Order: sequence, then C-alpha cells, then structure tokens
Amino acid sequence: MTEFLHVSDEQTLLQVAALADKIWHECFVGIISGAQIDYMVEKFQSFNAMKEQIESGYTYFRIVFDGQTAGYFAVCPQEDALFLSKLYVLAEFRRRGLARQAFTFVMTLAKAQTLPQIRLSVNRGNDRAIAAYQNFGMVLEKTQVQDIGGGFVMDDDVFVYPIK
Repeated sequence: MTEFLHVSDEQTLLQVAALADKIWHECFVGIISGAQIDYMVEKFQSFNAMKEQIESGYTYFRIVFDGQTAGYFAVCPQEDALFLSKLYVLAEFRRRGLARQAFTFVMTLAKAQTLPQIRLSVNRGNDRAIAAYQNFGMVLEKTQVQDIGGGFVMDDDVFVYPIK
C-alpha cells in the first residue's frame, strides 16, 4: 500500500532532508559532478532550504510504501500551473510504480486547486526521469539554463502536463 503523507513538522522535515541527500547522491552521479550534487543538496534540499520553501508556499509529501519511507515530492502552486518541484524515489523502491502513483496524486492536487496544468523541470541529462515523465504524458515546453551560483548552472528541460 502506498501513502502520500504531508510533511507537517520539523522532525519529519529533517528526515526528508536526510532522504534527499541520500537520493541525490544515488540519482545524479554521472549526470552532474559530485561538487554540484553537494552544492545543490545544500542550496535546495537541505533542512533549511526546505523550511524556507515551505514558508514560501511549497508543500512536501513523503511517499510511504508498505510502511517504509520510499521517497518524497514537493509542489507549489503558480499562476498557471501546479509546479512539481521534486519527485524522488530511493533506488530500492524504483520500478514499483511509486512515481506514477505520486504523479496521479499531484494531478488530484492540481484539479482541486483548479490549476490547468502541472509543470516541472528536469536535468537534461537525466534520461530515466525524462522517459518517465514522457510516459506519464508530459510534453516538453522549453529548455532553460539557470545560473545557481557557486560556478554551477542547471541545464533543464521544462515539461508540462495539461489537466483535462
């Protein structure tokens, strides 16, 4: 059984930040440098970064599969879309449909907020994630390169999914 549990307290957020550190170091090896992974985890996925994001409108969820935390995701409403900011699953829980189930849950959130689409950005070298998003029915909207400081850039594809 899969559940999507709202992260509503600091203790759970600390656990999600530790999970993010582990997943990012699994997921991005060979896509970006170790130095950039460390930088991005600290800048975007640390406890303090997540806490600031929550204060600015993001909502975090834990993906719980058979009683175990298997991953996490975050969403933030924008003017014309629900932004799926993060969607990560631990390696040992991949290939069980958890990302698709999470995406379906995000669709219900977008519909409840009457937002016409879901938007996300994904590293252009993350072929596995891009294939999954395309399999979900997402379409490429644009590419973007964003300076994130520390001598690093995010080279991303931006995908959208129209809510029917």
